[in-house]
Amino acid sequence: MGNQFIISHDVGTSSNKTVLVNTKGNILATASAPYPLLTPHPNWVEQNPEDYWSAIIKTTKEVMEKSQISPKDIIGIIYTTQAMGVIPIDRQGNILRPNISWVDGRAEKQAQKIMNKFLGERLFKGVVGTTLMGKDVIPKLLWVKEMEPEIYSKTNYFLDVNGYLKFKSTGIPIMEWSGASSYGFNLKKKDWLKTFFQICGIETNKLPPLVRSIDQVGGLTKEAAQDMNLLEGTPVFGGCDDVQSAAVGADAIGEGEAHIYLGTSAWVCVSTSKNLKFKNGAAVIQSADPNMNQVVGITEAAGSCIQWIADQFYKHEKQDKSINNVFELMDAHVKEIPPGSDYLICTPWMLGERCPVSTTTTRATLFNISLEHTREHMMRAVYEGVSYNISWILENFKKDYGFEVSTLKLIGGGSLDEQWMQILADVTQKPVNTVADPQMAGAVGSAICAAIGLGIYDDFSCTKELIKTDKHYEPNQKNAKIYSELLTSYKSIYYSLNKSYAQINASRF
Repeated sequence: MGNQFIISHDVGTSSNKTVLVNTKGNILATASAPYPLLTPHPNWVEQNPEDYWSAIIKTTKEVMEKSQISPKDIIGIIYTTQAMGVIPIDRQGNILRPNISWVDGRAEKQAQKIMNKFLGERLFKGVVGTTLMGKDVIPKLLWVKEMEPEIYSKTNYFLDVNGYLKFKSTGIPIMEWSGASSYGFNLKKKDWLKTFFQICGIETNKLPPLVRSIDQVGGLTKEAAQDMNLLEGTPVFGGCDDVQSAAVGADAIGEGEAHIYLGTSAWVCVSTSKNLKFKNGAAVIQSADPNMNQVVGITEAAGSCIQWIADQFYKHEKQDKSINNVFELMDAHVKEIPPGSDYLICTPWMLGERCPVSTTTTRATLFNISLEHTREHMMRAVYEGVSYNISWILENFKKDYGFEVSTLKLIGGGSLDEQWMQILADVTQKPVNTVADPQMAGAVGSAICAAIGLGIYDDFSCTKELIKTDKHYEPNQKNAKIYSELLTSYKSIYYSLNKSYAQINASRF
């Protein structure tokens, strides 16, 4: 058992992170490889699936070289990936167009068209629990059908990112339950919502067969094994989307347990066995645990807002060779600004938003700027803005679902930022725990799915033994008043400016 290892790939929006772990979830080696986002048109975001596979090959070889492990000791390969990808393949397995990314918002007209089949947005929301957006998968499938009919007609299956990588690994076109649940999945019957797809005009024979996260779906083909320098037939497992693996890697897989991911994007997620409705932009999706569901509220831009500040306002510092880490410098500057940023508020909706509000046209705002404000104020306001968004989601979860979250379990690169963690604790007035190697938590969570599939562990309760808390942050009650006041203003900014944003951006998106 001690000489057996799992390779887990976390294929995110901007890069693939790969971990080689043993059966206790301990990391032996890591590697990462970036790939670009393509924006061929305003509000379009695409990626080349070949770039994912190139990153998989590169990082697999790298962790094997670093660890000096023999390929015969690799007992499983698994992927956890960004959700909601749209990758059409033909009967020969050829990719027909670039992946339409989850942040892409091109299909607003198709979303409206689908809702009109249900006699309008209001009735649709009453039936389904949420409105459809141009960022949702089924409108994007309809967009392909209407705008790229030749591609649609040649499509044998639509795959998500995880499905594509399993296909490249095994030659078998399939989709895992959690990935399917961001398309259209019946959580009770564990099957495609076939009638809904048909009403929307999407042929269900273009949807691949379904598997669970813990299922062995096949073995590495000869070609894939040669690409990776691994053995042909090495078991490949179902895997899951990133939100679901993060819950496992954060030890937030049990009833009512919550985790927050802070990376390029962010999300708040609560696990539950209940079959709940979509509300206020929150989605109810399949957990990595086949017996559980998850309520998740996704914030489109989080760490990407911090990166934007670094790119636009710290160019000089980034070029200064005496500064090793510009983000540590930014952290020190954030500390100098008082809580509330002297009443400067940032709404971090750089890409529109999913939750706590659903909108494709809204964009980020710096509100209430005056002569006293500096770039450091703007920066702290961004950290606080993401935290306001998360706090609003938590409030909705309590109101809509009765979730009383006592402690926030944080993972993702943002959880390494101690100032941000304290701000989040202060804004939400909840204690915050982080895990060790938080950027690798999703990959470790995915590896645990493979370990359960291999029979090494009986079920997902093993996370209590495998996942340990690293750092703890207590909320400062002195800051509760200012943040409560500014959170109220933060919400009112959305309601006051939403129509203005829709008006100015209507012709652009």
